[in-house]
Amino acid sequence: MLHLGHVRCMFSRRVVVPLNSGLGTASHEVSDQLDMSQPIYSDRPDTPLPDRPWKDVLDATDKSLKQKEKGPWSALSKEEKIALYRLKFNHTYPEMKRPSQEWKTVIGGMFFVFGFTGLVVFWQGLYVYPPQPPTFGEDWQAKQVQRMLDMRINPIEGFSAKWDYEKKQWK
Repeated sequence: MLHLGHVRCMFSRRVVVPLNSGLGTASHEVSDQLDMSQPIYSDRPDTPLPDRPWKDVLDATDKSLKQKEKGPWSALSKEEKIALYRLKFNHTYPEMKRPSQEWKTVIGGMFFVFGFTGLVVFWQGLYVYPPQPPTFGEDWQAKQVQRMLDMRINPIEGFSAKWDYEKKQWK
């Protein structure tokens, strides 16, 4: 005889399995997996010597330059030395350390969010919030202050202690 808990467990498995299998086919693109067992080129200042050179496949001019590299370096011109460097590395240290311009995008996004938030708050003030009660008005608050002074509220250390009753002004 089946228990109620066992039946519930059977139904929950049948519902979950189709949902999980459908999630895998939701995106039609297949992502490329990077083979981490192969050497990878990366330009980073903290790892100065990458696993492999920048250019793997060399054309005829690059091969002749590599043959010249085996000889005396004093025979190489400055352009040839730079070309040899570019065969091995994509960026120099100053190029790697150059700051990116991403901060401009971040600041622009922040200003956009602040501006949109300001518009929402302004719209809410016009159409969502009720009008301010009359007790927020300056005349009402002035009358309230005068009433507190007339009643001599907290005359030792408080509100009325800062009022000069003879000169009718604040101390």
